[in-house]
Amino acid sequence: MRLIATEEAFSIPEIAAEYARLAGRGGDSLDMGLVQQIYGNDGDLRRFQKGLLDIGEERIRSMDENGVDVHLLSLTAPGVQMFDADTAAGLATLANDRLAEAVAKYPTRFAGLGSFAPQDPARAAREIERARNTLKLNGLVVNSHTNDEYYDEEKYFPIFEAAEALDMPIYIHPRSPMAGMAGPFRKYGMEGALWGYGIEVSTHCLTLIFSGLFDRFPKLKIVIGHMGEGIPFWLWRIDYMHRGAMAGGRAPQLKLKPSEYFRRNFAITTSGQENHLALKYSIDTLGPENVLWAIDYPYQPTTAAVQFMRTAPLAEDVKAMVAGGNAAHIFHLD
Repeated sequence: MRLIATEEAFSIPEIAAEYARLAGRGGDSLDMGLVQQIYGNDGDLRRFQKGLLDIGEERIRSMDENGVDVHLLSLTAPGVQMFDADTAAGLATLANDRLAEAVAKYPTRFAGLGSFAPQDPARAAREIERARNTLKLNGLVVNSHTNDEYYDEEKYFPIFEAAEALDMPIYIHPRSPMAGMAGPFRKYGMEGALWGYGIEVSTHCLTLIFSGLFDRFPKLKIVIGHMGEGIPFWLWRIDYMHRGAMAGGRAPQLKLKPSEYFRRNFAITTSGQENHLALKYSIDTLGPENVLWAIDYPYQPTTAAVQFMRTAPLAEDVKAMVAGGNAAHIFHLD
Protein backbone atom coordinates (compact mmCIF):
# COMPACT_ATOMS: atom_id res chain seq x y z
CA MET A 1 0.00 0.00 0.00
CA ARG A 2 1.54 3.26 -1.19
CA LEU A 3 1.15 6.14 1.29
CA ILE A 4 0.85 9.49 -0.50
CA ALA A 5 0.11 12.38 1.86
CA THR A 6 -1.81 15.13 0.10
CA GLU A 7 -1.92 18.23 2.36
CA GLU A 8 1.69 18.70 3.42
CA ALA A 9 2.76 22.27 4.10
CA PHE A 10 6.01 24.05 3.35
CA SER A 11 7.26 27.60 3.15
CA ILE A 12 10.34 29.51 2.06
CA PRO A 13 12.43 31.99 4.07
CA GLU A 14 11.34 34.99 2.00
CA ILE A 15 7.66 34.40 2.72
CA ALA A 16 8.39 33.70 6.39
CA ALA A 17 10.23 37.05 6.55
CA GLU A 18 7.26 38.87 5.01
CA TYR A 19 4.92 37.32 7.53
CA ALA A 20 7.28 38.22 10.37
CA ARG A 21 7.02 41.86 9.25
CA LEU A 22 3.24 41.54 8.99
CA ALA A 23 3.09 40.02 12.47
CA GLY A 24 4.98 43.02 13.84
CA ARG A 25 2.53 45.48 12.28
CA GLY A 26 -0.60 43.60 13.39
CA GLY A 27 -4.06 44.15 11.95
CA ASP A 28 -7.73 43.22 12.15
CA SER A 29 -7.67 40.12 9.93
CA LEU A 30 -8.61 36.94 11.78
CA ASP A 31 -5.59 35.33 10.12
CA MET A 32 -3.34 37.64 12.11
CA GLY A 33 -3.62 35.39 15.14
CA LEU A 34 -2.01 32.47 13.34
CA VAL A 35 0.54 34.73 11.65
CA GLN A 36 1.65 36.14 14.99
CA GLN A 37 1.71 32.72 16.64
CA ILE A 38 4.01 31.26 13.97
CA TYR A 39 6.05 34.27 12.83
CA GLY A 40 5.89 36.73 15.74
CA ASN A 41 8.85 37.11 18.05
CA ASP A 42 6.93 35.63 20.99
CA GLY A 43 4.63 33.32 19.05
CA ASP A 44 3.81 30.04 20.75
CA LEU A 45 3.76 28.15 17.42
CA ARG A 46 7.16 29.26 16.15
CA ARG A 47 8.27 25.63 16.42
CA PHE A 48 6.36 24.92 13.19
CA GLN A 49 8.72 27.15 11.19
CA LYS A 50 11.43 24.50 11.21
CA GLY A 51 9.16 21.87 9.68
CA LEU A 52 7.73 24.30 7.15
CA LEU A 53 11.09 25.52 5.91
CA ASP A 54 12.58 22.05 5.58
CA ILE A 55 11.83 20.46 2.22
CA GLY A 56 14.74 18.10 2.35
CA GLU A 57 16.42 15.52 4.54
CA GLU A 58 14.68 16.15 7.89
CA ARG A 59 11.25 15.91 6.32
CA ILE A 60 12.24 12.75 4.47
CA ARG A 61 13.60 11.28 7.70
CA SER A 62 10.18 11.73 9.31
CA MET A 63 8.55 10.16 6.27
CA ASP A 64 10.90 7.16 6.40
CA GLU A 65 10.34 6.63 10.11
CA ASN A 66 6.62 6.33 9.48
CA GLY A 67 6.56 4.57 6.14
CA VAL A 68 5.25 7.54 4.14
CA ASP A 69 6.19 7.31 0.47
CA VAL A 70 5.36 10.78 -0.90
CA HIS A 71 4.52 14.27 0.35
CA LEU A 72 2.40 16.40 -1.99
CA LEU A 73 3.80 19.76 -0.94
CA SER A 74 1.76 22.98 -0.82
CA LEU A 75 2.64 26.48 0.33
CA THR A 76 1.30 26.91 3.85
CA ALA A 77 -1.69 29.12 4.62
CA PRO A 78 -2.38 31.98 4.18
CA GLY A 79 -0.03 31.56 1.21
CA VAL A 80 0.58 34.86 -0.56
CA GLN A 81 -2.96 36.12 -0.15
CA MET A 82 -2.41 38.69 2.60
CA PHE A 83 0.02 40.74 0.48
CA ASP A 84 -0.47 43.34 -2.25
CA ALA A 85 -0.79 41.99 -5.79
CA ASP A 86 2.80 42.58 -6.93
CA THR A 87 4.37 41.19 -3.76
CA ALA A 88 2.03 38.20 -3.83
CA ALA A 89 2.71 37.37 -7.48
CA GLY A 90 6.47 37.65 -7.04
CA LEU A 91 6.48 35.44 -3.96
CA ALA A 92 4.24 32.85 -5.63
CA THR A 93 6.69 32.63 -8.52
CA LEU A 94 9.63 32.28 -6.14
CA ALA A 95 7.85 29.64 -4.03
CA ASN A 96 6.99 27.65 -7.14
CA ASP A 97 10.60 27.75 -8.34
CA ARG A 98 11.85 26.50 -4.95
CA LEU A 99 9.18 23.82 -4.89
CA ALA A 100 10.14 22.59 -8.34
CA GLU A 101 13.78 22.44 -7.26
CA ALA A 102 12.86 20.28 -4.25
CA VAL A 103 10.76 17.94 -6.39
CA ALA A 104 13.58 17.64 -8.93
CA LYS A 105 16.06 16.84 -6.15
CA TYR A 106 13.79 14.21 -4.55
CA PRO A 107 11.53 13.09 -7.41
CA THR A 108 10.35 9.87 -5.77
CA ARG A 109 9.52 11.53 -2.43
CA PHE A 110 7.99 14.91 -3.27
CA ALA A 111 5.39 16.26 -5.66
CA GLY A 112 4.04 19.79 -5.62
CA LEU A 113 1.05 22.10 -5.83
CA GLY A 114 1.81 25.46 -7.38
CA SER A 115 0.79 28.77 -5.83
CA PHE A 116 -0.63 31.83 -7.55
CA ALA A 117 -1.85 35.29 -6.57
CA PRO A 118 -5.63 35.63 -7.00
CA GLN A 119 -5.18 39.37 -6.49
CA ASP A 120 -4.28 39.53 -10.22
CA PRO A 121 -6.28 36.82 -12.04
CA ALA A 122 -4.66 37.32 -15.44
CA ARG A 123 -1.17 37.05 -13.97
CA ALA A 124 -2.34 34.09 -11.90
CA ALA A 125 -3.44 32.30 -15.07
CA ARG A 126 0.00 32.81 -16.58
CA GLU A 127 1.67 31.44 -13.45
CA ILE A 128 -0.64 28.41 -13.55
CA GLU A 129 0.49 27.73 -17.11
CA ARG A 130 4.15 28.09 -16.07
CA ALA A 131 3.62 25.81 -13.08
CA ARG A 132 2.24 23.10 -15.34
CA ASN A 133 4.24 23.40 -18.53
CA THR A 134 7.62 24.64 -17.30
CA LEU A 135 7.86 23.50 -13.68
CA LYS A 136 5.83 20.27 -14.15
CA LEU A 137 3.97 20.71 -10.89
CA ASN A 138 1.01 18.46 -10.12
CA GLY A 139 -1.77 20.88 -9.26
CA LEU A 140 -2.51 24.14 -7.48
CA VAL A 141 -3.27 25.43 -4.00
CA VAL A 142 -5.18 28.52 -2.91
CA ASN A 143 -6.21 29.56 0.59
CA SER A 144 -9.90 30.33 0.24
CA HIS A 145 -10.86 34.03 0.01
CA THR A 146 -8.71 36.92 -1.17
CA ASN A 147 -9.47 40.56 -0.41
CA ASP A 148 -12.64 39.35 1.32
CA GLU A 149 -13.95 37.83 -1.92
CA TYR A 150 -14.79 34.32 -3.03
CA TYR A 151 -14.01 33.21 -6.57
CA ASP A 152 -17.55 32.85 -7.91
CA GLU A 153 -17.13 36.33 -9.41
CA GLU A 154 -16.39 36.38 -13.12
CA LYS A 155 -13.16 38.35 -12.75
CA TYR A 156 -11.60 35.18 -11.27
CA PHE A 157 -12.66 32.93 -14.16
CA PRO A 158 -9.25 33.15 -15.93
CA ILE A 159 -7.89 31.11 -13.01
CA PHE A 160 -10.43 28.35 -13.49
CA GLU A 161 -10.14 28.45 -17.27
CA ALA A 162 -6.40 27.87 -17.05
CA ALA A 163 -6.72 25.17 -14.39
CA GLU A 164 -9.33 23.24 -16.38
CA ALA A 165 -7.46 23.54 -19.68
CA LEU A 166 -4.24 22.28 -18.10
CA ASP A 167 -5.94 19.60 -15.96
CA MET A 168 -4.56 21.16 -12.78
CA PRO A 169 -6.66 20.30 -9.69
CA ILE A 170 -7.05 23.19 -7.27
CA TYR A 171 -6.70 22.42 -3.56
CA ILE A 172 -8.73 24.99 -1.62
CA HIS A 173 -7.05 25.18 1.76
CA PRO A 174 -8.65 27.05 4.68
CA ARG A 175 -7.88 30.41 6.13
CA SER A 176 -9.80 32.24 8.82
CA PRO A 177 -13.22 33.72 7.93
CA MET A 178 -13.28 36.98 6.02
CA ALA A 179 -14.19 40.29 7.65
CA GLY A 180 -17.89 40.09 6.80
CA MET A 181 -18.39 36.93 8.84
CA ALA A 182 -15.63 37.34 11.41
CA GLY A 183 -17.58 38.51 14.45
CA PRO A 184 -18.68 35.26 16.15
CA PHE A 185 -15.37 33.57 15.39
CA ARG A 186 -13.40 36.01 17.53
CA LYS A 187 -14.65 34.20 20.63
CA TYR A 188 -13.19 31.08 22.19
CA GLY A 189 -10.45 30.48 19.60
CA MET A 190 -13.00 29.58 16.94
CA GLU A 191 -11.35 31.43 14.04
CA GLY A 192 -8.97 28.61 13.07
CA ALA A 193 -8.95 24.85 12.86
CA LEU A 194 -11.36 24.51 15.77
CA TRP A 195 -14.29 25.71 13.62
CA GLY A 196 -13.67 28.73 11.39
CA TYR A 197 -11.52 26.97 8.78
CA GLY A 198 -14.18 24.41 7.94
CA ILE A 199 -16.98 27.00 7.81
CA GLU A 200 -14.88 29.23 5.56
CA VAL A 201 -14.00 26.62 2.97
CA SER A 202 -17.39 24.89 2.93
CA THR A 203 -19.11 28.24 2.39
CA HIS A 204 -16.68 29.11 -0.39
CA CYS A 205 -17.21 25.77 -2.14
CA LEU A 206 -20.97 26.07 -2.01
CA THR A 207 -20.83 29.54 -3.57
CA LEU A 208 -18.80 28.05 -6.43
CA ILE A 209 -21.37 25.29 -6.94
CA PHE A 210 -24.44 27.54 -6.64
CA SER A 211 -22.95 30.14 -9.02
CA GLY A 212 -22.97 27.70 -11.93
CA LEU A 213 -19.18 27.62 -12.14
CA PHE A 214 -19.12 23.89 -12.85
CA ASP A 215 -21.59 24.20 -15.72
CA ARG A 216 -19.11 26.61 -17.29
CA PHE A 217 -16.05 24.52 -16.34
CA PRO A 218 -17.36 20.94 -16.14
CA LYS A 219 -13.91 19.31 -16.04
CA LEU A 220 -12.55 21.49 -13.24
CA LYS A 221 -11.37 19.51 -10.21
CA ILE A 222 -11.41 20.96 -6.69
CA VAL A 223 -9.87 19.22 -3.68
CA ILE A 224 -10.67 20.15 -0.09
CA GLY A 225 -9.36 18.78 3.18
CA HIS A 226 -10.54 17.80 6.66
CA MET A 227 -12.98 15.14 5.41
CA GLY A 228 -14.72 17.59 3.10
CA GLU A 229 -15.11 20.46 5.59
CA GLY A 230 -18.49 19.02 6.64
CA ILE A 231 -20.11 19.19 3.20
CA PRO A 232 -20.55 15.40 2.69
CA PHE A 233 -22.72 15.25 5.80
CA TRP A 234 -25.03 18.02 4.51
CA LEU A 235 -25.53 16.96 0.88
CA TRP A 236 -29.11 15.72 1.22
CA ARG A 237 -30.26 18.92 2.94
CA ILE A 238 -28.30 21.11 0.52
CA ASP A 239 -30.03 19.46 -2.45
CA TYR A 240 -33.44 19.76 -0.82
CA MET A 241 -33.13 23.43 0.16
CA HIS A 242 -31.38 24.49 -3.03
CA ARG A 243 -34.47 23.62 -5.07
CA GLY A 244 -36.35 26.31 -3.20
CA ALA A 245 -33.58 28.86 -3.71
CA MET A 246 -33.70 28.27 -7.47
CA ALA A 247 -37.50 28.30 -7.61
CA GLY A 248 -37.58 31.59 -5.74
CA GLY A 249 -35.07 33.20 -8.09
CA ARG A 250 -32.43 33.56 -5.38
CA ALA A 251 -29.98 31.21 -7.10
CA PRO A 252 -29.20 30.50 -10.78
CA GLN A 253 -30.73 27.46 -12.44
CA LEU A 254 -28.20 24.60 -12.54
CA LYS A 255 -28.00 21.56 -14.76
CA LEU A 256 -27.31 19.17 -11.87
CA LYS A 257 -28.06 18.90 -8.17
CA PRO A 258 -25.38 20.35 -5.85
CA SER A 259 -24.52 16.85 -4.63
CA GLU A 260 -23.89 15.74 -8.22
CA TYR A 261 -21.40 18.54 -8.78
CA PHE A 262 -19.73 17.67 -5.49
CA ARG A 263 -19.31 14.05 -6.50
CA ARG A 264 -18.19 14.93 -10.03
CA ASN A 265 -15.96 17.96 -9.48
CA PHE A 266 -14.62 17.55 -5.95
CA ALA A 267 -12.39 15.20 -4.01
CA ILE A 268 -11.74 15.36 -0.28
CA THR A 269 -8.80 14.48 1.93
CA THR A 270 -8.64 13.19 5.49
CA SER A 271 -6.21 15.84 6.77
CA GLY A 272 -6.62 16.45 10.48
CA GLN A 273 -9.80 14.38 10.70
CA GLU A 274 -8.80 10.94 11.92
CA ASN A 275 -12.20 9.40 12.51
CA HIS A 276 -12.94 5.99 10.98
CA LEU A 277 -16.72 6.48 11.08
CA ALA A 278 -16.39 9.79 9.21
CA LEU A 279 -14.06 8.12 6.73
CA LYS A 280 -16.49 5.29 6.04
CA TYR A 281 -19.41 7.67 5.66
CA SER A 282 -17.44 9.85 3.23
CA ILE A 283 -16.47 6.85 1.11
CA ASP A 284 -20.05 5.55 1.10
CA THR A 285 -21.39 8.99 0.16
CA LEU A 286 -18.83 10.17 -2.38
CA GLY A 287 -17.38 6.91 -3.68
CA PRO A 288 -13.97 5.48 -2.79
CA GLU A 289 -12.34 7.26 -5.74
CA ASN A 290 -13.02 10.69 -4.23
CA VAL A 291 -11.35 10.32 -0.82
CA LEU A 292 -7.60 10.83 -0.32
CA TRP A 293 -5.38 10.38 2.72
CA ALA A 294 -3.40 13.30 4.17
CA ILE A 295 -1.35 14.12 7.24
CA ASP A 296 -1.36 17.97 7.41
CA TYR A 297 2.37 18.01 8.18
CA PRO A 298 3.87 19.63 10.21
CA TYR A 299 0.72 20.77 12.02
CA GLN A 300 -0.58 17.24 12.69
CA PRO A 301 1.54 14.32 13.96
CA THR A 302 2.61 11.90 11.24
CA THR A 303 2.57 8.73 13.35
CA ALA A 304 -1.09 9.10 14.32
CA ALA A 305 -2.15 9.88 10.74
CA VAL A 306 -0.35 6.79 9.42
CA GLN A 307 -1.88 4.62 12.13
CA PHE A 308 -5.32 5.97 11.25
CA MET A 309 -4.86 4.95 7.62
CA ARG A 310 -3.29 1.56 8.27
CA THR A 311 -6.01 0.55 10.72
CA ALA A 312 -8.94 1.88 8.71
CA PRO A 313 -11.69 -0.79 8.56
CA LEU A 314 -11.81 -0.86 4.77
CA ALA A 315 -11.44 -3.53 2.13
CA GLU A 316 -7.78 -3.72 1.09
CA ASP A 317 -8.43 -2.45 -2.44
CA VAL A 318 -10.37 0.55 -1.13
CA LYS A 319 -7.71 1.24 1.50
CA ALA A 320 -5.04 1.27 -1.20
CA MET A 321 -7.08 3.75 -3.24
CA VAL A 322 -7.51 6.14 -0.31
CA ALA A 323 -3.93 5.74 0.94
CA GLY A 324 -2.30 6.65 -2.35
CA GLY A 325 -3.98 5.38 -5.49
CA ASN A 326 -6.48 8.21 -5.78
CA ALA A 327 -3.81 10.86 -5.23
CA ALA A 328 -1.64 9.29 -7.92
CA HIS A 329 -4.56 9.49 -10.35
CA ILE A 330 -5.95 12.95 -9.51
CA PHE A 331 -2.58 14.67 -9.22
CA HIS A 332 -0.87 12.75 -12.06
CA LEU A 333 1.82 11.31 -9.82
CA ASP A 334 2.46 8.32 -12.07
